Amino acid sequence: MFEPRRDFAVKKLTNFIDNNLVEYSKLRNFDFGPDKRTNISCLSPYITHGILTEKEVMKLSLKKYSLPKIEKFIQEVLWRVYWKGWLELRPNVWMDYIIDLNNLKLEYKDNKDYLDAIEGKTSIECFNTWVNELKNHNYLHNHARMWFASIWIFTLGLPWQLGAEFFMKYLFDGDSASNTLGWRWVAGIQTKGKNYVASEWNIKKFTNNRFSNIKLNENPVPIMDDRNYSIVNNNFLNANLSNDQSLLIFENNLSFDQTDFKDQSFKNIYFIYNENQTRQMKLDEKVLTFKRSLIEDQIKNLKSKSLNCEIINIQDLKSMEENLLALYPSIGENLDYVNKNNLKNINFLYRKIDQYSWKYCNKGFFNFKSYIPKIVQEFI
Repeated sequence: MFEPRRDFAVKKLTNFIDNNLVEYSKLRNFDFGPDKRTNISCLSPYITHGILTEKEVMKLSLKKYSLPKIEKFIQEVLWRVYWKGWLELRPNVWMDYIIDLNNLKLEYKDNKDYLDAIEGKTSIECFNTWVNELKNHNYLHNHARMWFASIWIFTLGLPWQLGAEFFMKYLFDGDSASNTLGWRWVAGIQTKGKNYVASEWNIKKFTNNRFSNIKLNENPVPIMDDRNYSIVNNNFLNANLSNDQSLLIFENNLSFDQTDFKDQSFKNIYFIYNENQTRQMKLDEKVLTFKRSLIEDQIKNLKSKSLNCEIINIQDLKSMEENLLALYPSIGENLDYVNKNNLKNINFLYRKIDQYSWKYCNKGFFNFKSYIPKIVQEFI
């Protein structure tokens, strides 16, 4: 499903637009199983890593169809921009999540219910199937992710923080903002007092009755969290550009040819590889290999254009004394590493779509959605 190459991703996008996009809004909520995914795009692993950009996906889609005809798909593409912006304005949400997670990992390391859940050995057939699908395919349908999270929290009674870590470990499209805030939303703390509850009828309907004997807690109360997070003012202004500087590219902006800075000359381009030893949340080896292969594909592409580029490990940044520019990695593992090691010689460059859109992320998605036509007009 997910070959780690840009040319494969572009073909996947084109094929989806030509053959399946027009039916997306009607069929997108159905999870027909890992071998029947034509009703959704399956582009998220490439968008997460910047192999495809939201702008590119929207531009090609709107070249064939009008915005009203594919509005739901465009909204889903921009959800990721929204989640990132929401978290950028409230960075302490991520910081508290990491603190909570570290405490819970110690508390639950020998907990039988937790161990049964991550091994797919519960009494709930659909949940066990999704555990194995996640581990084997490194992907889950979005609807299944919601069901999974709801069952994890409200039927199995496990902390949402551990569930979010489990997803990040195995998902090819694991994204700090989308994943963390998505789990918070299901739990009922993202939109306070409003949780998402998986139900037997809903799972049966949208999986075409693939599962039976779905006994769930369908009347849970939302998780309580009294912490409130004020918006942090940040203008997201770019550092000054000069031709004698080197550029760092983290794992969320890998396709240099698609960035806003592709026409800028850089002395060197360094792709940053973050291994498990420098991660707070350890990743499945297949996920690490996927990331590494995407980087290698991009280096091959850039070297064919005579650009100086190479892979370096993230810990190598500590020994680099020159002033460096970096495509902003967004809140998550890579930015945490830069901040915790006080790497003040690194200055950030932001994507134009983020600079423009994040100011609309101060409230809920329904407010953000009202600005989508404006965002589309600005960038398409």
